[in-house]
Amino acid sequence: MGMVSEVKEHLTGCIIPFWKKLRDNEYGGYYGYMDFDMNLDKKAVKGCILNSRITWFFSNAYTLLKEESLLDEAKHGFEFMKKYCMDKENGGIFWSMKYDGTPEDTTKHTYNQAFAIYALSSYYEASGDKEALQMAYDLFHVIEEKCTDELGYKEAFNLKFEEVENDKLSENGVIAQKTMNTLLHVFEGYTELYRVDHNPEVKAKLEWIMDTFADKMYNPTLHRQEVFFDKYYNSLIDLHSYGHDIETAWLIDRGVEVLGEKAYEDKLTPITKDLTAQIYKIAFDGHSLNNECEKGVVNTSRIWWVQAETVLGFLNGYQKDPSHKEYLEAAKSEWEYIKEHIIDKRTGSEWFWEVDINGEPTSRKPIVEPWKCPYHNGRMCFEVIKRAEKVKID
Repeated sequence: MGMVSEVKEHLTGCIIPFWKKLRDNEYGGYYGYMDFDMNLDKKAVKGCILNSRITWFFSNAYTLLKEESLLDEAKHGFEFMKKYCMDKENGGIFWSMKYDGTPEDTTKHTYNQAFAIYALSSYYEASGDKEALQMAYDLFHVIEEKCTDELGYKEAFNLKFEEVENDKLSENGVIAQKTMNTLLHVFEGYTELYRVDHNPEVKAKLEWIMDTFADKMYNPTLHRQEVFFDKYYNSLIDLHSYGHDIETAWLIDRGVEVLGEKAYEDKLTPITKDLTAQIYKIAFDGHSLNNECEKGVVNTSRIWWVQAETVLGFLNGYQKDPSHKEYLEAAKSEWEYIKEHIIDKRTGSEWFWEVDINGEPTSRKPIVEPWKCPYHNGRMCFEVIKRAEKVKID
């Protein structure tokens, strides 16, 4: 069996059935927590990012596979978002809900608004439900009107969109006012919204974000993106996030393709090629990808989402330039690593959160929690299947 057949079988035989079982038919949405030992907590917090991503996942699974039960799952996620996660009084989407749908954390975060746009745009494509499209535009206007300053996107706010400390998207001992991660996923959400509706206002914002990536985030000297910034886009820490760079490379390429403007293709393609080449050179060990490097010290954890993005990033790099056959081999080798070490072979499980340098899940992190979802690994499957003919893989 070839890689594409294996990926499709894994999608339909493991990832989809696993997340279908997480459906909460009593209170709506999807259960928010399963520990390492596969104990499901039906009364755990339901992250709104988690439910947005699951809604996105089932929407895209339906669009690709045309299986009616998948659209039903997407609708289930959409109804939970619409009924519970959206703040009907102040606008925007909450950070998280209690198991019964009442607000748990009313923080409004730009990152979270972006993922809801991503989900709603895909659900609109899958279902044709114009209410979902309108909700996506409502959130687009929330971001543009309430989450910006004169330089770009601010990130963390309270219930009424008053700015608060950005602890949810800051790590590595710093509190950032702006982050590469949030900007990347605003770009991703806007790309999806523009792809399904081609609104010129959204297009203008996509162009602004691409300029910002090229001019503020990308460090041509170090062949990487900077990660955490103050409000003026001054980098706060010497950090190279390997997973985000390989993810950014293909997401920017996809945005350029959706946008269809040669000027942006000419501006961004050299950057995405450089990011891909640098990750291959310094972070990939021939089988899997290190996590990050802070102040010269490499974190060797193999994180589930980083490995999924590695398959896709290198596949994209090869598709863009078939002379780089090493990228195709890297994507295939990474898939072999995922099969061996990242996919949890225990009955009723899905992927491990992380494994150590020896491929062992020693950290025992949960199988499901607000950040652990079918977004990265599901998307990897979708893209491998969709790109198979173009890159001539079986």
